[in-house]
Amino acid sequence: MHGAAMAKNVRRTGIPATVKGKPNPAYPHGPTAERLAKAQGHVSVGDDKRGTRIYHFHDNPLDRMYSRLTRQAKSAGAEAGLRREYLALTKYRHHWHAAGLQAPIGSAELDRVFASDPTSMSGMAKTESQAHHRKQYREAVEHIGWKPHIVVDNVVCAGTSIEQAGWAIGYNSRTQARDCAEEMLRDSARKLARLWGIS
Repeated sequence: MHGAAMAKNVRRTGIPATVKGKPNPAYPHGPTAERLAKAQGHVSVGDDKRGTRIYHFHDNPLDRMYSRLTRQAKSAGAEAGLRREYLALTKYRHHWHAAGLQAPIGSAELDRVFASDPTSMSGMAKTESQAHHRKQYREAVEHIGWKPHIVVDNVVCAGTSIEQAGWAIGYNSRTQARDCAEEMLRDSARKLARLWGIS
């Protein structure tokens, strides 16, 4: 190979995962201490029924809010209500995502002509399934109202913090923005649960 640099096979250093074909107990399995610290307690540990622990991190603002509210819930009835709210908001996100409303991840081609392409129907539903999910999404937006829809879209779909969603609808105080946005989010969740018959 003319002009090609020969790469050396660099041997990995550190603790081996196995010793003579058996798992090494000194090998760190699972998330690091730093990752667990970043989760701030918003993590659940499960089991795959094969002796392996499965860690599920609740990183988005919606998961963090409902895991905090579930820890604070005093009765089983309150937990069931929180579960209904959470399911309604995740269904809202499902309709938004399946409708093709999520912004595409792409890059600009600098050598291409930037002109409209009427055949790609950008902005239109491309399939019957997308049209159905857009209809469900529009009905949900009409049902919860315009201002709450801004909060729900910011937190549930875009993954921004509850505080930022409060700022988006005009609140200036951090506490007021967070509290009012959380109240709007939960009220919208209850309305959506009634709309879709989530029990």
